Amino acid sequence: MDRTGLAAFLRARRAGLTPADAGLPDTGRRRVSGLRRQEVAQLAGISVEYYVRLEQARGPHPSRQVLSALSRALMLDTDERAYLFRLADAEAPAARSPNREVSTAVRYLIDGLPTTPAYVLDAGYEVLAWNAMAVHFIGDMGALPRERRNIIEWMFARPEPDPHWEDENTDCFARYSVADLRTAYARYPGDPGITRLVTSLLGASPRFREMWESQVVRQRRGFTKRMDHPAVGPLEFECQVLHVPDGDQRVMLYCPEPGSDTERALLRLAGQAPPSPDGTPVLRPGRAPCGPGDVVEVPAPEVVRRSAGTV
Repeated sequence: MDRTGLAAFLRARRAGLTPADAGLPDTGRRRVSGLRRQEVAQLAGISVEYYVRLEQARGPHPSRQVLSALSRALMLDTDERAYLFRLADAEAPAARSPNREVSTAVRYLIDGLPTTPAYVLDAGYEVLAWNAMAVHFIGDMGALPRERRNIIEWMFARPEPDPHWEDENTDCFARYSVADLRTAYARYPGDPGITRLVTSLLGASPRFREMWESQVVRQRRGFTKRMDHPAVGPLEFECQVLHVPDGDQRVMLYCPEPGSDTERALLRLAGQAPPSPDGTPVLRPGRAPCGPGDVVEVPAPEVVRRSAGTV
């Protein structure tokens, strides 16, 4: 293990990051550029003393778990991550990335559902494609830059004292989603999109950090969803999750009971263009699922955008 090289590399990478890069609040002028040691330790989930010893070339041999956490905290790319592991005389896990190319067949599937809201998520909860009906619920993602099309990022964008978080079922839905994201994070170590998302939220949201550090792992399944839509009122769906073979993409479908008020409301929405927006989607409070089959009200966009699209 090259302790001197490891220490120098950690110091250089820390100095090259700003609080904004890591999603941390700006606390004013700093004596030195870059992140503070305690900030890196916080983002990596290790003690400050342990990290200081690594930077001073007198620390113990870090485990692969610690190296992976430091890679995330310092937002290392694939080459930098491999270099960090080599300095520590450890074998880096194979770098993989989730598939973000939506197949033609999946696009045909969601576009062929004129009265069913449907959209496609990758393993990191980025919205990859959506149909016209989904615009009434998640907004037109084509009007947003790609880095802002993330469901989990919207969820934790709400301020900590927001009444939205007082609902225990909403909190449960968020925990379920974070546990699912942790599964993807372990499956795709070093993926820049998932790494950026996790690092940014660890810095910006104490609530996310508490959920992330609980180490719960769980994959997303179907559930019953209730919401209050601003245009047509209360709705209830069976929210089904279709897993696309040969990848970690999921097709999210909002399926109403035949003959229900929700089905009639969707037919009304299908007959009109999505209302014009005046801002980005705003999440509304509601209940959420703790496991398969649970009844749930989840955050729904209050503002929708012009038209459907795919990316």
